[in-house]
Amino acid sequence: MGVEERRQQLIGVALDLFSRRSPDEVSIDEIATAAGISRPLVYHYFPGKLSLYEAALKRASEDLAARFAEPHEGPLGARLLRVMCRYFDFVDEHGPGFAALMRGGPAVSADGIGTKAHVSTTNALIDSVRQAAYEQILAHLGVLDASPRLELVVRSWISLAESTALLWLDGRRVPRAELELQLVHDFAALVAVSAAYDADMATLLKQMVKDEPADGTFAELVGRLIALAP
Repeated sequence: MGVEERRQQLIGVALDLFSRRSPDEVSIDEIATAAGISRPLVYHYFPGKLSLYEAALKRASEDLAARFAEPHEGPLGARLLRVMCRYFDFVDEHGPGFAALMRGGPAVSADGIGTKAHVSTTNALIDSVRQAAYEQILAHLGVLDASPRLELVVRSWISLAESTALLWLDGRRVPRAELELQLVHDFAALVAVSAAYDADMATLLKQMVKDEPADGTFAELVGRLIALAP
């Protein structure tokens, strides 16, 4: 393999191992064995496990951010539901790695994982995912410059999706499909509550539901709420 090809192979192997177990439980020897090369050759391409871990995190963060990309076609509720399905696909595939990424990385270890510099790098990657998600949601809403209330709603929803995914990983006690739908409904609910206090948010809410079909995702939320009324 060429140098870059081998580096990408090692990043893929490391990401797979880090996705299934906490990074501080994965050794360079395991990575070398999984890649079919010697331990010294791993160090030829990466100075240590920390640099390899950060490279794997970078690839994972780029993959996660890409899950929010969605064609701007069709009802918004259906678009957001597809985004949440892909988001939870990632969470399902990279459980321990996702948890480590969102919680700022593992604790300090002999390998240097968890040092202040590493935590800073990890936080920067997390922020890049959140910003990519934020920009994608604004694009779906057709908004170039978000008002303070809209920014609060969108960023709060992104944080809610993160915390919901982390809680789901701890035992998976709620059906995944229900959580995906609930998060889409949560977005509509956050916009609706904000709309009760702000005229611009009220206008945005009307635009959101204007093209929503009678059996659409947002319409289902309205039906569920009406059914709860006495």
